[in-house]
Amino acid sequence: MKNTKKIRGIFILVALCLAPLWAQAETETQSQETVPMVTITDNNGDVTTVKANPKRVAITDIYPLPSVMTVFLNSSKTIVGVHPTSMSAAKNGLLGQLYPDFLQIDTGFMQASDLNTEELLKLNPDVVLYNASAKAQGEKLRAAGFKAIGISAVKWDYDVLETYRQWTDILSQLYPGNHQVAEKVDQYSKETKAMIEKRTAQLSDDDKKQVLFLFVYNDKKMITSGKHFFGQWWANAVNAKNIAESIEIGNANAVISMEQVYNWNPDTIFITNFTPAEPSDLYQNAIGHDDWSSVKAVQNKQVFKMPLGSYRSYTPGVDTPITLLWMAKKVYPSLFSDIDMTVETRNYYHDIYGITLTDEQINTMFEANRAAASGYVPD
Repeated sequence: MKNTKKIRGIFILVALCLAPLWAQAETETQSQETVPMVTITDNNGDVTTVKANPKRVAITDIYPLPSVMTVFLNSSKTIVGVHPTSMSAAKNGLLGQLYPDFLQIDTGFMQASDLNTEELLKLNPDVVLYNASAKAQGEKLRAAGFKAIGISAVKWDYDVLETYRQWTDILSQLYPGNHQVAEKVDQYSKETKAMIEKRTAQLSDDDKKQVLFLFVYNDKKMITSGKHFFGQWWANAVNAKNIAESIEIGNANAVISMEQVYNWNPDTIFITNFTPAEPSDLYQNAIGHDDWSSVKAVQNKQVFKMPLGSYRSYTPGVDTPITLLWMAKKVYPSLFSDIDMTVETRNYYHDIYGITLTDEQINTMFEANRAAASGYVPD
């Protein structure tokens, strides 16, 4: 009888000691069972199942996406890694001011198009968003054990609005319930584009301004936007003519010469923030041995650096409607003389994002500096 009571006591004691462990195991099991999962078909057609609302996301060389995701979530705290090109835009534009935590994100796992999986492993991402055009990169990521989702910048023929919508569609799948801002931006962009189309509808072909985009310009090369790059969409959107439309070569590969510029003689020139070049460089013939003095846009002081808001505005992003207004006003000032860009920008950020920009921040957006191009290395 005494032995029976002693054994029963031992069992009770063991049970009391193990109870917390059993409870913890049960809680962990329940937690694992209730973690929602999402299955996403990416822009390459690859299917990946990941945790919904991932807490740790790395983004490789799809440069604008970190800014889109930050504003989409109204936070950068879930992003653990970005490309140096994305970071340089944040440091020199509005994103780093509006979301200071972004400036602490790691950039050491990528250099140009080279991905270091060992460094990426240290970041322990739940999912990696990569450039869908670099399919080998996606294979490398999956082979290293990462959950990888390909995001494309080229699949929709460089349509800035549609590309942005497709990006936010995937973000909406990853983060269910966070789609409202993206929908507002999409609607605002469409309304702005429709307004510009209405105001410029009466322009004859002869009245339409001829625009040249300088995507990259230095003493080694000059790259424009041909028919298959974002510049074509911007020109069409403001009812201007992309003077390099005859160039069929796609993406950032349309290398041109000064002789071609002379033959085209553009009315307006836009310089992107993927290059350090500024309007003053053309006005003063400060790059290489090029002489711009006979070019119409230079003679009339119609050379402009594109805005740098949450990201470089040449690409899809949250600042597309503001960039559309700004560009239309630069190309056709008489048709948009009533548009005050400071007022429009302040209202847009307040109405869409609930952010009140200062005059200094708005000036930063429209007075981008050379440093904004750091990190981008043209092929």
